[in-house]
Amino acid sequence: MDFIKKETAKAVYSAISDIGYSDLFDINNITEMLEYPPNPENGDLAFPCFRLSKIMRKSPAAIAIDLASKIKICGTITRFETVGGYLNFFFDKNGFTKIMLSQILEKGEKYGSSDEGKGKTVVIDYSSPNVAKPFHIGHLGTTVIGHSIKKLHEFSGYKCVGINHLGDWGTQFGKLIVAYRKWGSKNVISEGGIDELVKLYVRFHTEAEKDPSLDDMARAEFTKLEHGDAENRNLWKWFIDISLTEYKKTYAQLGIEFDSYCGESFYYDKVPAVIDKMKKCGILTVDNGATLIDLEKYGMPPCLILKSDGSTLYAARDIAAALYRKKTYDFSKCIYVTDAGQSLHFKQWFKVISLMGYDFENQLFHVPYGKVSIGGAKLATRTGNVILLKDLFKTAIEKVEKITEEKNPGLENKEEVAEAVGVGAIVYNYLSGGRIKNIDFTIEDALSFEGNTGPYAQYTYARTCSIISKAKESGKYSLIHNKEFTVSADEEFQLLKTLALFPEKVKSALDGYEPSVITRYIFDTATAFNHFYHGCQVLNNEDNSVTATRIALTEATGNVLKSAFGLICMKAPKKI
Repeated sequence: MDFIKKETAKAVYSAISDIGYSDLFDINNITEMLEYPPNPENGDLAFPCFRLSKIMRKSPAAIAIDLASKIKICGTITRFETVGGYLNFFFDKNGFTKIMLSQILEKGEKYGSSDEGKGKTVVIDYSSPNVAKPFHIGHLGTTVIGHSIKKLHEFSGYKCVGINHLGDWGTQFGKLIVAYRKWGSKNVISEGGIDELVKLYVRFHTEAEKDPSLDDMARAEFTKLEHGDAENRNLWKWFIDISLTEYKKTYAQLGIEFDSYCGESFYYDKVPAVIDKMKKCGILTVDNGATLIDLEKYGMPPCLILKSDGSTLYAARDIAAALYRKKTYDFSKCIYVTDAGQSLHFKQWFKVISLMGYDFENQLFHVPYGKVSIGGAKLATRTGNVILLKDLFKTAIEKVEKITEEKNPGLENKEEVAEAVGVGAIVYNYLSGGRIKNIDFTIEDALSFEGNTGPYAQYTYARTCSIISKAKESGKYSLIHNKEFTVSADEEFQLLKTLALFPEKVKSALDGYEPSVITRYIFDTATAFNHFYHGCQVLNNEDNSVTATRIALTEATGNVLKSAFGLICMKAPKKI
């Protein structure tokens, strides 16, 4: 679509120049102002004149008429008209189809990608669960949003480093050590894995409410861990290994791999150098025993660095991690994907980076997302108010298996397909809304396969694969090589216009760190294809150019859907 927007922008700019206002706009301004009319009857592209009204001291409608008198149509624009304050442009359908469809087919699964990030490295910190706690629905946001952001950057030419900053340090390990020694069993935990660790953690909090001295014991055990106590260190490493074994099962279901699992503990011995640097910069203040950095002049509360007992706080460890990553990866961007409740924390230590004399504060980005609740209640591992992801995925997969057994019992690789569709349903449901919105999670909504859902989109992709397979079997697939493409139905043209938007949608999702842009686009594409499929005979046409066009549209749709699925952690089974 980019080529025709530039054509249109040039025509509009030329008209603006003719009426004496060329110095106020350039072609890039005009291109950004172009819109896609929601109603095809109003054209394929529209130029709104409202922003020009104040400058030209005329009504938008009058400006549109003035511009229309100067417009010279060219290329793929066949005509234009004014409606109110809009100048509406109509494409030459066949010309647009030949250019756009050939471009999409030539690029294949690379269509929509770019080299915007060539030579640049992006570090993405996401997922990052607390060790010895299970993966639950609250972790889905950071995990799938983070991975989608990583895939969007990769698709746009960036070198990406995915980091799982594990929560593998802190007083919770003292609690777990105390709980294990009091009520745990090595054999039981070896058999039950992370579920048994969670039981111990929950029991600790239950017992601590009756016996507060347990909290003192937990702090003492963590202090021993900090000072390198061999027995506590071995237990701690065991808890991490058990946790990672479980987490990696979920990551495999989502198709996610990380480049680094360096968690909080990795940076523990790097914090002293950070504190020394802060001291040299003269930015540390001691208040009631705690060490902090005053940020009042920046409109923020103080950033706490050390507790009164000298132990480090999150900000100190996050700063140490950022400095290490900058030195190790020389990133152009370092992105942190966490819930919106941590926004202040990131603003504070980003500013501290600057106060320490480093020049990369503007390369640090916090991408917040909304909180998840269940029935309005906050998620809490210690009370057991969570929905475990493995249970949710299991339920979804079983539902797909049941449907498959009823509708397609002979399907090959049924288990693999059921997992792709079941897990995809959960991911798609989660990413359907804007990332910053709070979610009151209901399992019924997540597992709905009706309407705007992952299974609907995946089934549409499978349909494109089936049609292409039949085209190849019949020998008609070769027709597309002649590139004799012609438009004979409105459904074809509307589908192609939707496909043409993919690069813009990728760019929009990338710039806004917003995977839901892709999710919504997938639905639009699937809907446009199904309108085309039900309104147009694909393979059996008397005119070979019609058949070629429709086969090409089908292949183009499949390529775009597969690429889009990959950008939001969804798999693309060829048969369902």
